[in-house]
This record gives sequence, structure tokens and C-alpha cells, in this order.
Amino acid sequence: MPQNVPSFEWTDDALRLRQFVYEHWCDKGVGPNLRDVHEALGLQRREIVQAYKQLQLGIICVVQEDTQNCNLIKFQPFSSFPSQVQAFVDDRFHSYIGCAMESMAVSRMPPFLGKDIRLESWCACCLEPISLTMRDGEVVTQSADNVLIHVTSSPYDWGNIDITAMCDTMNFVLDAAHAERYERQVQRRGVLVTIDQGRMFVHGTAKHRMHNYHWPPSQMIPEIIIQGIEALGVDVSNWKG
Repeated sequence: MPQNVPSFEWTDDALRLRQFVYEHWCDKGVGPNLRDVHEALGLQRREIVQAYKQLQLGIICVVQEDTQNCNLIKFQPFSSFPSQVQAFVDDRFHSYIGCAMESMAVSRMPPFLGKDIRLESWCACCLEPISLTMRDGEVVTQSADNVLIHVTSSPYDWGNIDITAMCDTMNFVLDAAHAERYERQVQRRGVLVTIDQGRMFVHGTAKHRMHNYHWPPSQMIPEIIIQGIEALGVDVSNWKG
């Protein structure tokens, strides 16, 4: 998924596929396969694959483009594989979430409005459990007062191939001291984001996802991302060296 992709418009197939995948994943807790998409939308194999590729270019999902069945790896905010965050709805496991940052937006998806979404994760450095409950984008409870989101990759490296590696570097930590210890473990400096700053960072996405059928493709533009995060009060000096 290259950075600085020029603006483009979704095709009708991409819009229909995006809406269907959101609805399917929210309802079932897993993504659809090609047969599910075909039965729901009437699209043929090549049409489905091309629509997924377009959605990946617009930073909606990750698919393995070199697989014949275009394996669906991520569809933000959801992950097809075990990730750092599990979401529980009505106290039952629902799905894996792509990363700590994405977890801040899940409770604002229309099928989850008014519900308590419990996010179960762990501290990146010591694997101690971290739990947050959110409702309609607001934090209801959290297991520790000083929980932070730790990001150990620069926006200049986000999306070099796709967003999988980027999401892997967005983890919860118990506090700043645990973040520093984690940095030594992985030999990377990071940027610390408070829970409130994380909520604000994903606000635009949360406002549009499933609320706006025609929500346009996003762009990965490092300079703008850094400016936006800095405007939230985050110390981004480690991204400016």
C-alpha cells in the first residue's frame, strides 16, 4: 500500500463490498469468504478481488493480493488473526481488533452503539493484562489509571507494504516506565499517546465508518499524520530526528 496515493473515487463494487464486510463482521465476528460475498452481492470472483484491491489502496483493509482467494487479513478495525486486542460484546468474545489505536473507534460503529464494548489486551513489555470498557466512543472503565498507547514505528514507515506492520507497533502499556522498558526490548524508540489522545486521533474515522456510505478513500501522507498527532499534544520528537 504505497504512501501519497493520489485521490480517487470508489467504484460501486468497492462501496457495496465495504458495507457488506462491515455488516458481516459486526454480526458474526469474522470476515466473509468469497462465497459469502458472492451470495450477498452477486459479484463474481474477479470483481470481488478487484474491489478488495481497491479497498486496500484506500486503507480500508489488508488482503493477500498474491493469493488466488485474496485472503482477507484485516478489515479495519477487525483482524482475522489473533492480535493484541480482543473485543467482547455483551461479555462474549466478538473478534480480534487490529491494534490498540483502532480499538478506540470500535464502540462507535452503528451495530455497537449503546453497548459496552470490553477491550482485553496486555502491557507490551510485561504482558500484564489491560482492560478497558468503552461505550459510544467514551471510556467507561479501565483497569489502570495510566494506560498509554505506545507506537514504535514512524508514519514514514506506515503502509510501506500494507498496514499489518504498522498495527503491530501500536500497543498498550501500563505507563511510561513500562513503555521505556518495552523500547529496550525491541530496540526502538516510541511515541506515547494517552487514551484520550487516541480517541481524538481516530475520531474522524469513527465518525464516518459505517455512518457514511460514501466515505472516500484515505491517504497515507506522513507529514500530515505527524502534524495531526502533534496537534493533539503528543510529543512526536522521536519522529523528527
